Amino acid sequence: MALRRLAGKTKERGRKARDVVVARDRGRRAELVIITGMSGSGKASVLKAFEDLGYYCVDNLPVGLIPQFAELAGQSSEIERTALVVDVREGAQLDNLPKIVKSVRRILPTKMIFLEAADSVLLRRFSETRRPHPLGRKTTVKASLAAEREHLRPIRAMADLVIDTSKFNVHELRSHITEGFQKQEGGNNILVSCVSFGFRHGLPEDADLVFDVRFLPNPHFVPEFRPLTGRDPKVAKYIRSFPQTKEFINRISKLLVYLLPHYIREGKSYLTISFGCTGGQHRSVMIAEDVSKHLGKAGYRVKVVHRDSPG
Repeated sequence: MALRRLAGKTKERGRKARDVVVARDRGRRAELVIITGMSGSGKASVLKAFEDLGYYCVDNLPVGLIPQFAELAGQSSEIERTALVVDVREGAQLDNLPKIVKSVRRILPTKMIFLEAADSVLLRRFSETRRPHPLGRKTTVKASLAAEREHLRPIRAMADLVIDTSKFNVHELRSHITEGFQKQEGGNNILVSCVSFGFRHGLPEDADLVFDVRFLPNPHFVPEFRPLTGRDPKVAKYIRSFPQTKEFINRISKLLVYLLPHYIREGKSYLTISFGCTGGQHRSVMIAEDVSKHLGKAGYRVKVVHRDSPG
C-alpha cells in the first residue's frame, strides 16, 4: 500500500512537472506588447492596429493586474499574441510599471512601445477633439502635458521602441505599426475574396474591385455547356482556349500581387475582388477560380465565392 501511494504521488508530481514545462514552453511562444506614452499620441489607433493583426487587446488594464494577465496569456492554448495600453489614467500606480515589466519579462517575451509627439502637435489634437487631458481640468493642457512628460520619463527610458507620431495621421500610424509587426509574423495579414457574379443580378455590395469579363466568348451559347458552370473542366478548358483569357488572367494577377502590399500598408484587413459576366455562371466563375490560385501561390489567404452560380 505504501509503495502504491508513493507511486501515485510520484506520478502526480510528474504530471505537474510536465504541466509546468508545457506552460513555460507556451510562454516562450506567446508575446505581450505594452503600449504607453503621451496622451493624444495615438495609443488607441496603435491598439486597433494590433487588434487587426490578430492580437488579443486590452485598453487601460490596471497595472497591478499585468502579471496575472501575462501569466494567463502564457498558459492559454488559444491566445498567443496580446497587447495592452497603460497610461497616466492609472494615476500613482503607474510608478510601479517599470518594476512590473521587469517581472513580466521573466514570464513571457514582452515589448514596450512608447508613443510621443511634439507639444504643439498634442495641443492641436486636444483642441480638435475638445477632450480634457486625463490629469484633469484644473490646469491648462500645456501644463498637464509638461507634468505627464516628466512623469513618464522613467518609463520612456525602458521602452523597446519609441515612436514620434507628430508627422503621422491616423492611417499612417496604423500602417507603420502593421508593417513593422507584420514582418515578425512573416505572413500576409489580409483575407482576399474572389467573387464571381452576374451583371443581370446587380453588383456585389461589398466589392472593392470589379472586373468585367463579358469581353470573353460566352459558353452559354454552346448547347452542351449551357447547364454547366465555369468550374466544370470542359467549360474551363473552352474559356482558356482563347488567348485573351490567358492574357487577362496573367495581367490581372500581376496587378493584384502588386496592389495587395499597398492595401496591407493602408490597414486593409479584407479585400473583395469581383469578376462579373452576364449571368455569373461560366466566365466569371472560371476567372475567379484561376485568379484565386495565382494569389494563393503568391502567399495570400484567399477564399472563392460564386454568388450567382448554381450549386
